[in-house]
Amino acid sequence: MRLKRNIPFNWSVLIVPIAFVLSLWVVFWVEIRFGIRFKNFGIFPGKVEGLWGILTGPWIHSGLSHLSNNSLPMLFLLAALFYFYKPIALRVFLIGLILTGLTTWIIGRPSWHIGASGLIYMLLAFIFFKGIQSRIYPLVAVALTVVFLYGGLFWYLFPLDPKISWEGHSAGFIIGLLLALYYRKQESHLYETYIWQSEDFDPNQDAFMRQFDEQGQFNPEVQDEENQSTQEACGVKAADIKNRADRESITEDDSKIGDNVGIKVNYTYRSNNKN
Repeated sequence: MRLKRNIPFNWSVLIVPIAFVLSLWVVFWVEIRFGIRFKNFGIFPGKVEGLWGILTGPWIHSGLSHLSNNSLPMLFLLAALFYFYKPIALRVFLIGLILTGLTTWIIGRPSWHIGASGLIYMLLAFIFFKGIQSRIYPLVAVALTVVFLYGGLFWYLFPLDPKISWEGHSAGFIIGLLLALYYRKQESHLYETYIWQSEDFDPNQDAFMRQFDEQGQFNPEVQDEENQSTQEACGVKAADIKNRADRESITEDDSKIGDNVGIKVNYTYRSNNKN
């Protein structure tokens, strides 16, 4: 699969990650500046009022170190998502945000779950599994780079520290995997796709694919037989058309002859005798 040429620069690669991470810092600054704690806007599993945290929880952090640890991975992973998978990037982000929060609300411990780490695990899982299953070398390389940079986060999928929301991490990782499977047929817009990669491709309608038999062996004789039968059918059809045209021509000539029958001709006789 070849890289497309003349690809316009996608500004969302810069705008979306920077804007999102900046909004995280703005919320944290408001908490510090005005002495307000937004912890109650997180996710509290099992409580109806805790559902609001699905939309607000990623913007709430417990401290500066918590926010700093989430900022850089979020910048990198969001930029990778919008660069390599622009057509579906916004849908993946919004669906992942909602489903990760909802899954955390279902499986989480009865405590406040805050922070954007669930989203980070969702993005990490999506980019990794989507790149591996694409079998496109640059995307596979991106997937391996993500693992190399953030592979240590894998251990936080398990309950190692009671202060860390491993449920949110696991929820994000599972949702990212499911989204990668759901969008498995959606290729990167940076690379050209061939006709046989389209969803509506029918190998029975393709002249080249019809040269393979049921066992998958290349058999051009099958195509030759089809071509011969097609030519014979076209020849019979052409003969029929020619015969029909000849009959119509004969009929037309007969009608012209018929039209001339019964024509009256008047003759005028002049005498040469002079009086």
